[in-house]
Amino acid sequence: MTKPSLKLAIIGGGSSYTPELVEGVLKRLDSLPVTEMHFVDIEAGREKLEIIEALTRRMVEKSGANITVQASLDRRAAITGADFVMTQFRVGGLQARANDERIPLKYDVIGQETTGPGGFAKALRTIPVILDICRDIEELAPNAWMLNFTNPAGLVTEAIHKYTNIKSIGLCNVPVSMKMMIAEIMKCSPESLSLECAGLNHLVWVHRAWLDGKEITAEVLEKIGDGANFSMNNIFEEPWDPDFLKALGAIPCPYHRYFYQTDAMLAEEKEAALNGGTRAEQVRETEAELFELYKDTTLDHKPELLEKRGGAYYSDASLNLVDAIYNNLNTIHVINVRNNGAITTLPDDAVIECSAVVGCWGARPLAIGTLSPAMSGLIHQVKAYEQLTIEAAVSGDYDKALMALASNPLVPDITRAKGILDDTLRVNHDYLPNFSAR
Repeated sequence: MTKPSLKLAIIGGGSSYTPELVEGVLKRLDSLPVTEMHFVDIEAGREKLEIIEALTRRMVEKSGANITVQASLDRRAAITGADFVMTQFRVGGLQARANDERIPLKYDVIGQETTGPGGFAKALRTIPVILDICRDIEELAPNAWMLNFTNPAGLVTEAIHKYTNIKSIGLCNVPVSMKMMIAEIMKCSPESLSLECAGLNHLVWVHRAWLDGKEITAEVLEKIGDGANFSMNNIFEEPWDPDFLKALGAIPCPYHRYFYQTDAMLAEEKEAALNGGTRAEQVRETEAELFELYKDTTLDHKPELLEKRGGAYYSDASLNLVDAIYNNLNTIHVINVRNNGAITTLPDDAVIECSAVVGCWGARPLAIGTLSPAMSGLIHQVKAYEQLTIEAAVSGDYDKALMALASNPLVPDITRAKGILDDTLRVNHDYLPNFSAR
């Protein structure tokens, strides 16, 4: 029996990541019969959207696939009748990200787009917009799945679960990248690895790793401590202390460096801001190069330069999840999902990032139980910060916003928290109508 065709709506279709997603769709047509991709963006992104649309048409034509490609500024038209809505947008663009990175550095605090005050600012801008998108989905495509790639992914996904009734899963390319890096370290295929993951988005640990059924966690930690690569393009690779890794007993994700090696990461960020530019400013140059390539009317494939953008395995993370839902595969994926008792000390409605079984019915997290004291203090503090940030973003409440920043482990004192908050609200005034009354 032939399965019905699929419509994908991509919110933020003018993103430089989109060709990665298109390539993934074209590789999976045997299992995912996509017949329509509708890219949508806002007026400020019109030019990039048109460039992406033209490149996508060339990629589809080259593949011989029968896919209708649409691109517009009409979000409601894109969502209407969609089976999957994928969100990958950035409110305020790269300039807003650059502000998120530079404001905390002024106060000698980590300036990173998803972790610490930078992630806080991004969440304030993003949550009201994504909740508005969810209201469109509730009305126009109530059976659709929203797959949220918009950062900070876990925090945004928790807001979606708490304030809407749509079916949503958050995802990130970091766990997939971790698996690929462990495979490279162990000189094995990724398929031969099994990983037990649990934590929060950009704060996830591999608690145990197996290679063909044999546990290799300690061996992987030893190799990372000896200098094996375990980082990503967008994160400075400060070497891990081998004694610390042995004491931790779990494999930290690359973003843990911001919490465990704060001084070194802050020093690197300050040096970059003075010389080569913050990460956002570097990415802006890469994006300009990418879109020049995308304009080439002879280009009909994803260029290699896209790997430098930081979105490696983006299509694998997202489309493998679509495959699991659409084809009811009941396979294990590392995603952002309601806790529902998986980590016993966190509330059931807290969104965590963990290994979960995914099928047509949704996702069920695999139980991890009680975390060790080495992890539980950090994860609870970050979760408290996330919950306060969500409340602040929805309500526009200055007091909750201040408490959110004061609760973040990367913000060392109240004076700096207040200074960062006031600067963030001032610089982002046009994107934060909830706070405009102050």
